[in-house]
Amino acid sequence: MTTLAYETEASRRALEKERRALMTQRILNIFVYIILTAVAYLLLFPFLYLLFTSLKTTTDVFHFPPRLLPYVPLTTEYNGEQVTLYSMEVNGQQRNMVDTGESVRFGFFTTEDLINVAEPRQSGLITQVPIDLATDTGRVVNVGGTDFPVYSVEVNGQSQELLLAFRGGLSRFVAPDDPTVETFANARTTSPVERVEFQWANYQSVLQLRNLDRSLINTALVTVLVTAGQVLTSLLGGYAFSRMQFRGRDAVFLVYLGTIMIPFVVLIIPLYQLMQVLGWQDHLVALVLPWIFTAYGTFLMRQFFITIPKELEEAAQLDGLSRFGTLFRVFVPLSGAAIATQAIITFLYAWNSFIWPLVIISEGNTPNHVVTLTLNQLRNAAQSEPNLMLTGAAVAILPPLILFVLAQRYFVEGIANTGSK
Repeated sequence: MTTLAYETEASRRALEKERRALMTQRILNIFVYIILTAVAYLLLFPFLYLLFTSLKTTTDVFHFPPRLLPYVPLTTEYNGEQVTLYSMEVNGQQRNMVDTGESVRFGFFTTEDLINVAEPRQSGLITQVPIDLATDTGRVVNVGGTDFPVYSVEVNGQSQELLLAFRGGLSRFVAPDDPTVETFANARTTSPVERVEFQWANYQSVLQLRNLDRSLINTALVTVLVTAGQVLTSLLGGYAFSRMQFRGRDAVFLVYLGTIMIPFVVLIIPLYQLMQVLGWQDHLVALVLPWIFTAYGTFLMRQFFITIPKELEEAAQLDGLSRFGTLFRVFVPLSGAAIATQAIITFLYAWNSFIWPLVIISEGNTPNHVVTLTLNQLRNAAQSEPNLMLTGAAVAILPPLILFVLAQRYFVEGIANTGSK
């Protein structure tokens, strides 16, 4: 009986320990997810700010403090014109008012103990009334070595003698549906009535400005051709270096792979001279043919082909397939992840290429511009409109971003498999 009670107590303790461990693990997982979510938000925030700013008006971009969502002021018709609505408190009620454009000279009044001699505008005010409705008593009060005139002012139905701290102009605001309801305020510091509204017209303006739509077509054409060319040459080179036996194969591969270490700036001048000799300067062909060969892509495909069992190749050759047939009917279907990886890397490089197009395509040849060159010109043309500049940047970013999101599974798989043997 004692043994049974002991086993029951031990089982209960073990179950309780397991529950505590499970609860601890859940709390830890929640904590980890919170941290990962915060980090992900920090990483995504610049892109979100770019995207939302591209949908703002120019005025909203310069709003302080900055806001993420795009806002536009509400307007209404007043005296035959569309004017901005302002939310103001009138007689204890919040009302929508419009600025009539009239400025009235006001006096700002206070008492001797509330006056700020050094900064009169920072004084504690008792009231503010149009200066024409206040009566100058002709007296002055010296406070801290400064004379302040004394006025007779009506406050809450009673006449009081107060010091004039300072004068200033205020704008006259009226209710659009009842002009007899009026108030006065500083138009620059009054908050307009706003609503969230996305300015999709920014994208149409940017596409029409500086021929960006043509640049997008050119960029897509160049990117597709470069990507297809690099994938094809990488498949051929990777298969040759991984499966074909010939003298000096490894030495040639090392030399070819060593070209990765050559900086691009070293190649600019000889490439430019070669394009001039061929007559390809200012032509899109100069953006394609020099870049359809890549040592990195050949290395990537070679490393992946090494992992494919040799028996598959031998079986294909026994069935009568040639080298090209073996490559395209056996190796290529098995290399989806590696091909996707190569395609994504090449696509991003070709789409974002800037230095070489800047060198080989002249500034005046806008029909052959790619998107990076057009954005460079847009930066100068719309430097006073940052929303349009960020709209152009969003147009350039979205296509490669969408591609990467759709193909990221293959990209990760290809990187993970490359190099394993």
